Amino acid sequence: MKISVQPLLDSLRTTKFWKEFLLITIGMLLSAMAVYYFLLPANLIIGTVSGLAIVLSGVLAAFGITVKVSLMVTILNVILIVLALLLLGRDFGVKTIYASLILGPMMDLCEAVMPYEKLIAPGTVSVMGDLWFDLMCFVILLSISQALLFNINASTGGLDIVAKIINKYFHMDIGASVTLAGFVTCLTAFAINPFRLVIIGLLGTWLNGIVVNFFTATLNRRKRVCIVSKDHEKARKFIVESLGRGCSLYPLIGGYTGEQGMEVQALLTQDEFANLMEFIRRENIRAFVTASNVSEVYGLWLKPKKFHF
Repeated sequence: MKISVQPLLDSLRTTKFWKEFLLITIGMLLSAMAVYYFLLPANLIIGTVSGLAIVLSGVLAAFGITVKVSLMVTILNVILIVLALLLLGRDFGVKTIYASLILGPMMDLCEAVMPYEKLIAPGTVSVMGDLWFDLMCFVILLSISQALLFNINASTGGLDIVAKIINKYFHMDIGASVTLAGFVTCLTAFAINPFRLVIIGLLGTWLNGIVVNFFTATLNRRKRVCIVSKDHEKARKFIVESLGRGCSLYPLIGGYTGEQGMEVQALLTQDEFANLMEFIRRENIRAFVTASNVSEVYGLWLKPKKFHF
């Protein structure tokens, strides 16, 4: 089968490609720091591919086979990348290939720049001095990384691929998908860890699902705006011509006055909503405006059209 590289070459010339490339790199650096500094010192197993890599490395070490955790992460990610390409499409897979392949090397970079041994107090196995603080730091860093990458249709690799597959084919929200995939991984920790550490890992996985949902909803948040005004045409023109967004018009009858009117509805970003409210104030438009948060938008949510006059 002939594979054309032209689409990839064309994407290299776009700002979108390099913006996403930078976001993926930053996200994976956060993920690598979270794993290296807050999981490895105490062998803390959270429901991630890094946690599974720690378990497998520990099991192999018991048989006298030494495999660095960073290398094991890369091996597992290569296997899961194949699943991403087959089940989630080329766009998701290409971004995840890059993200997955740099996680292991970035962990090695953390080790080269600042080994965690230098940050741990004598007699402890925790960078923060307490396993629960380590757990919280890991969850926050990893959740930010996951949310950044999910927002551009990529992932941090590993079990995020499994979570995205569950999300796509079973229609579970992404936080629940992350949690389900993670719980199964956490149970493998019984192979190398005592019961207490396994329970800490399970709690951390549950918290990760909650926190990644929070960050994902924050990044994807839109405003559903409803405007009722006699000057609805001014609001409509501003939304369409200045903000470049679509809107819907609904005829209505006032329940109190019995007057006929028109309601304008639109989905806007936070900045666009702020610009709309500034326009309404600046033009002294008498309007009844309601706004609610929408965390996810599917279908024909397009980039704003640019109008030139």
